[in-house]
Order: sequence, then C-alpha cells, then structure tokens
Amino acid sequence: MSFLRSDLPALSNKYYFNYGGQGPLPKSSLDAITNSWIKIQSLGPFTNNVWPYISAEVTQTKGIIAKFCGVSIKRVCLTENVTSGCVLPLWGLPFSNGDRILISDCEHPGIVSACQELARRFNLEIDILKVQLIREGGVDEQNKINSLVIKNLEKELKSRTKLVVISHLLWNTGAIMPIGLISEILSNHNNQPFLLVDAAQSFGQIPIKEAATKADIYAFTGHKWAFGPEGLGGVILSERVLEEATPTIIGWKSLVHEGSINKENTNPFHSDARRFEVATSCTPLLAGLRCSMELLINEGNEIERIQKIKFLSYKLWEELSKIKTLNLILKGPPSSGIISFTFNSKIRPAEVVNLLGKESVWIRALEDPVWLRACVHITTTEDEIQTLVSTLRAITT
Repeated sequence: MSFLRSDLPALSNKYYFNYGGQGPLPKSSLDAITNSWIKIQSLGPFTNNVWPYISAEVTQTKGIIAKFCGVSIKRVCLTENVTSGCVLPLWGLPFSNGDRILISDCEHPGIVSACQELARRFNLEIDILKVQLIREGGVDEQNKINSLVIKNLEKELKSRTKLVVISHLLWNTGAIMPIGLISEILSNHNNQPFLLVDAAQSFGQIPIKEAATKADIYAFTGHKWAFGPEGLGGVILSERVLEEATPTIIGWKSLVHEGSINKENTNPFHSDARRFEVATSCTPLLAGLRCSMELLINEGNEIERIQKIKFLSYKLWEELSKIKTLNLILKGPPSSGIISFTFNSKIRPAEVVNLLGKESVWIRALEDPVWLRACVHITTTEDEIQTLVSTLRAITT
C-alpha cells in the first residue's frame, strides 16, 4: 500500500469512485492546513509579522503549480474553483457585437451558463462543437478521436469565432481532447480565436503540460484528482490574455498597489496573472494543496501515474463489460480514470447510487446525459474494483 493511500481517512470505511467529483483529503494535508491556521494566529492575523509568511505561502504554491503545468509563475492565477478560473478571464476578453463562441456539447453547466449570459449581454452567437458522440476508447484509438474532433472543429469554426471552449478531459464520456492540435488550428484561423480549456478532470490525472502551455485559459481545481482541499484552484493564462484581456471582478489583489486608484493611472493592475485575482482568500488552503500535490508527485511522475490509472480503469471497464444489462459509453478501454455507463433495466441512475451507497460503495449519477460514472485513481485497488462490480451485478440482476 502506498503512503498516499494510507494517508486518506475517507478510504478507511468505504469503496470510493468519485474522484472526478471530489478527491479525499490526505491527513497530512489536513494537518498542514491546521498548522497554517495556528501559525497565522500566532503571528497575528493582521500584523506586519504575518505578511512575509502569507507572501511566501502564495509564492511557494504558485511555484509548484507552475512546475506541474510547465509554465512560468507569472501565468498562474489562484482562484477558488474551476468555474471562477474560467469566468474571471472569460468576461475580460475583447469581444465585439456579432462575435461567436464555439463550445463543446460536453461542457459543465457552470461554464455553459456563463457563456450563455455573456452572449446575452454582449450580443454574441453560440455554436456547438459536437464531441459527445465520439466514443472510441483505448490508447490506439486516440489518433482517431483526434481526427474526429479536428474534423468537427473545422466544420463549426466561423469567420467571427472569437472563443473556443472545450474540456481537456470530458467529464462525462472520459475522452481526452487534443488541446495542442486544437490550438494549432486556432492559431491559423483568420480571427485567431482564444482557447478556453476546462481542466477540472485533467489536473492531477493526465499529463497536462502541453495543454496548459497552449491554451489561453486553462482552469483547474485542486479538490478533485489532486487530492487537495475544496475552495482552492487556479488558472493558467496565456501571454495574449494578459496583454489583451481586462480584469473583471476587481479587488486589491488585482492592483499593483492600493494607492494607485487615487492617481491618474489608466492601468493600475498587475501585468501578470494577478490582475485576475480579487481579494482576501483562505491562506491555509495553500499549505494543504501543496502537501497534496507533493504526495501525488511522490507516487510517481505524470507518465507513471497515468499508466497506473489506465491499468486500473481497464480492469474496471473489462469487468463491467461482462455485465449483460450494462452498456459502457466508450467502445474500448478508457484512456483515463473516468468510466461512464448505463443499464438496460428500468432502474434509475440515482437509485443505483443509493443502493450502492448502502453497501458503502460510491459512484455518481450524471444528470446530462443521464449516465452513471465511476472514477479510479492511483489510490484505487483491484479489490475495490471487484467490490464495485459484484455489488453492481447484485443490485441490477
């Protein structure tokens, strides 16, 4: 058993397959958060003594995120979650009346609703990039997935397309989107649309450096696959966004210094990603996320981690394929830890979740599409997989 597995109290009394919703928090990370609270109170929550400590916490956390994503620290903006990481820079992009947003049909309601409201207020048009029906699975099929995505992208791009919104790893089907290839297509487009990537399911699970480098907005959270605390995430912003986008929700963190608002200064904001940060946030969470990321890194590099995840997801996919009443969404073994499925029987997904929960087995019911989703991570065991499969078979046959 790995140290990370043994350091997760939530796994001691349940069979957990909801990493895509929220990952369990290591005890070491919880201790780091608690110790940070104590340190701040010892220094004084608002004293000259506390500011160097807080500044160091921010710098260290941005540093590990920057290294994890393969970008410079000035491109890292700290946020509360994926949605705020998407929306804060999104609303600052230079749109004009009649511009178009191309958004995939597999995006989370948070970013979909934000784009709809943006379009309503600024007279924009929304087009849909169809990727949900791309159901190929397995590493050997990734090239086919890439080709289908690019084909659909080129079909839907318009001359006035200003923004493309797509997830790196689709939260419902589990398919991986070719962010690097998409970025290349957009860079050659006459309007050079911005690329916003929802990284909720990719950060902490699959290799992300190419995507984080190529996207204009790469928004993630720490509380899913990175085992971090809820309430802390971030977004990687391109140099283009930093140059062309304006701050939206503005606070003292956005400013070079607070006194600048009282002077004739047309641009009082930071030139780096801090221009999209707002105001007071929870400093102790920084220590918790750093600890979780360090524990994750200690389990192996990004290639070793995804190889283990794919080994386990194949085990689950293979066992689920033997249940005759069950329909797997992907045609082949998944390339990530997300496995979605449905049942031929009349039993509703929410009822399946409730019945599994009574046996301390936890998966998720998705609302749109109406599917079931199970997630495996590097801390999942083969015994847990067998328990999930046997319990599913028992309650649905």
